[in-house]
Amino acid sequence: MASLPRAVPQAGPVRRPPAPAIQRVRRRRRPSGEPPPLPRHLNASGKWWLGLSAGVVVAWTVALVTGGVPAVDLVDTRLLQALAAVRSPGLADVAEAAGVLAGRRALHVLWLANLLVLVVFRRWRHLFVWIGVGLLVVNVGALATQVLQRPRPFEVELLGDWSGYAMPSLPVTVLTAFLVSTVYALVPAGRARTVGKWVVVGLLALTGASRLYLAQDHPTDVVAAVVLGVAVPLAAFRLMTPNDVHPVRYRRGSPAHLDVSGVRGEAIVRALRDQLGLLATSCTPFNLAGSGGSTPLRIEVEAEGGEEDGDDGGGDAHGWVFGKLYAATHVRSDRWFKLGRTLLYGRLEDEKPFHSVRRLVQHEDYVLRLFSDAGLPVPHPMGIVEITPEREYLLVTEFLGGAQEIGDAEIDDAVIDQGLAVVRRMWDIGVAHRDIKPANVLVRDGTLYLIDSAFAEVRPSPWRQAVDLANTMLVLALRTDPARVYARARLRFSDEEIAEAFAATRGLTMPTQLRRSLRADGRDLHARFLRLLPYRLPPVRIQRWSWRRIGLSLVVLLTLLLGALVAADLLGSPL
Repeated sequence: MASLPRAVPQAGPVRRPPAPAIQRVRRRRRPSGEPPPLPRHLNASGKWWLGLSAGVVVAWTVALVTGGVPAVDLVDTRLLQALAAVRSPGLADVAEAAGVLAGRRALHVLWLANLLVLVVFRRWRHLFVWIGVGLLVVNVGALATQVLQRPRPFEVELLGDWSGYAMPSLPVTVLTAFLVSTVYALVPAGRARTVGKWVVVGLLALTGASRLYLAQDHPTDVVAAVVLGVAVPLAAFRLMTPNDVHPVRYRRGSPAHLDVSGVRGEAIVRALRDQLGLLATSCTPFNLAGSGGSTPLRIEVEAEGGEEDGDDGGGDAHGWVFGKLYAATHVRSDRWFKLGRTLLYGRLEDEKPFHSVRRLVQHEDYVLRLFSDAGLPVPHPMGIVEITPEREYLLVTEFLGGAQEIGDAEIDDAVIDQGLAVVRRMWDIGVAHRDIKPANVLVRDGTLYLIDSAFAEVRPSPWRQAVDLANTMLVLALRTDPARVYARARLRFSDEEIAEAFAATRGLTMPTQLRRSLRADGRDLHARFLRLLPYRLPPVRIQRWSWRRIGLSLVVLLTLLLGALVAADLLGSPL
């Protein structure tokens, strides 16, 4: 089979060093049933509380079936009568003050305060779990009271406010759920959260004692309420926002950048050894400013025969590999981003979201290998690592130690030729990068490298290919000047191809970082390129109206209206 023709830069072939000499060990296959490197679990306490809540349901079912409810009522009444015997006006006032947290106004303030803090700090996942827990607990508690229809304590004078049936105590159920949710949504894990849990225990004990002293609830009402109020948020937050995956933190940073310290970092090191045979010793975030859709990592590994790229001379035989950590949150963000573009500009022919994080990582690994096999200057692909099935994956490649972003590197005609040769080669093999910006074009020792091929397209439209050319020329001109880049481009592309590229490129088609760099440069490089062209082509129309876009816009408007109504309802009192 004949090989594809290769586009060679005029200054000479692209110099691609061999793959790094990384030490490998035998890989280990994870046996069936063994948990993944970073599993999600409830821990023993979570299982205990869920079991306890199931026990409460079973106990009341048995009591109803066997006719044992009068016996339970009798025991509860005797306990309340004993407390009523020691009542005094002063203690009653103290009890009413101690039980204020279970009041309608206090619960409303606690509800709104948590929602406000979570919105301000953009902790959206915790916010949605919090709202879900609140709605679930309120509705399940209200349903349980209607099903059981247990009356308020009798033969004891009731002091204070009360309403509805007694089992479980709805105010205590909601208060417990809100306090536990507050601890897991707002308090960082560790000593602070441990202290917070004990504070919750004290507040619940004080509130429960107050309601029993005032005979507002039976003792079993309070116990059932606490069990339900703890079990639901505990299970929800530990399963849907585990601290290893979604830690509570208040330092600034992009929500796309995951925390790789602690348990997640240990899981990455272990997974690299088992799945790729790499002896990793540490992983740290790397160049976060240039990435908004993943967590880039520099991973230290043991090397063969000495120090590798990026070694600072510590004397140990180690090297580096590069990793891109993807999670399900990145796929969801990509989905929302492309939905917004569809509403604003219409659906572009290849703007299709990924449906799972596994598909996203597989696509980038495939495209990276396609680029590498075609002779394009990209990092050597090294494989995919599964951290949590269907939730987190790590793409591992060669680490380009010593490379600089093109915006910080010295650019000569040889580098310009290499960049233009990359575009010509992508045209020849039928691919488009779709994300050419300064952060994705690196230079090391006079060699240009193209990175981050997550959104590359195989067999793209001519429009997409033209956009790649224009964006590449703009990136190269940031460190040089348009006339110089244009002169070198005419050695590889016709005037018609260059004119088509700048007819296709504007605003939306440029990555965000490239648009910011152009504004910061202040030379209006796009206009300068247009003035250099012997003729101009009419701009390629980006706006695409279709019945799908119109229907989708109507659905989104109705959803926003419904969401506004729901939000207004949520701002009301949870009781």
